[in-house]
Amino acid sequence: MELLFLGTGAGSPSKTRNVSSLALKLLDERNEVWLFDCGEGTQHQILKTNIRPRKVTKIFITHLHGDHIFGLPGFLASRANQGGEEPLTIYGPAGIERFVRTSLQVTQTRLPYKLSFGLLETPGTVFEDATFKVSFAALSHRVPSFGYRVEEKPHLGELLIDKVRDAGIPNGPLYGRLKAGQTITLPDGRTFDGRDFIGPDQPGRTVVICGDTRATAATQALAQGATVLVHEATFGPDESQLARQYYHATNLQAAKIAKEAGVSRLLLNHISARYVGAAAQQLQKSAQRIFPRTHVVHDLETIDIPFAKEQ
Repeated sequence: MELLFLGTGAGSPSKTRNVSSLALKLLDERNEVWLFDCGEGTQHQILKTNIRPRKVTKIFITHLHGDHIFGLPGFLASRANQGGEEPLTIYGPAGIERFVRTSLQVTQTRLPYKLSFGLLETPGTVFEDATFKVSFAALSHRVPSFGYRVEEKPHLGELLIDKVRDAGIPNGPLYGRLKAGQTITLPDGRTFDGRDFIGPDQPGRTVVICGDTRATAATQALAQGATVLVHEATFGPDESQLARQYYHATNLQAAKIAKEAGVSRLLLNHISARYVGAAAQQLQKSAQRIFPRTHVVHDLETIDIPFAKEQ
């Protein structure tokens, strides 16, 4: 599981930061990529990566401001032109389906794949299957804006090799059957239940990705105990009044939320073009005084999301 940041800027593109989009790469887990927001130029950023558009099966939109959605029609068309035929679902606030379908209709763009929409209404679970659960909560912005919580289901525990060997079970295909929890019978007639040789389930990872928002208790609740929290930091440490006025957050407010929510790591994005070079580093350093595991991300940066025992 990896996060690849395609655009980390606020409002308008700059020479160093494109507008909002990030990819959650789940290639090992389910051979898919999920996009979160799709600002203008997202498909150009993707060209600089190893992401294949046809692998993108879900797009989660946080809110309907242009810097988060203007890249959608172009990406959908390019996905079609590059051979994408797999179905794709877009989740987002009311209005997202009208925006997309109108854009496709006006430009007479026809997609060879099924396009579905999941509209965000009552906060709660928006998607769930055997491997992942995605829920959402309302944040605080000038327009309806949401944060997503992506929870990986627990993994089957590790095979207890020493215990297997102590039982005199010969190495080979039988180990795989034990790992799968199956019952095996040896040539000497002894029978073993694979579940007796598997350790405790390994907790899955949790990633919380927030749209534009003021500092709000809703974010803290959504992010509780998360492995990674992705939060905006449009304003700096001395700009809390401006942040409130424009419905955004400061780096220090994000750090306080991360600390109180008990997350493992905080990734700051949606960085204003006013913060470049040393100024961006200062955003990180001042936030680290509150929450040491804070990092200001940059465009095309990949962040690996390890299991708890690997952190």
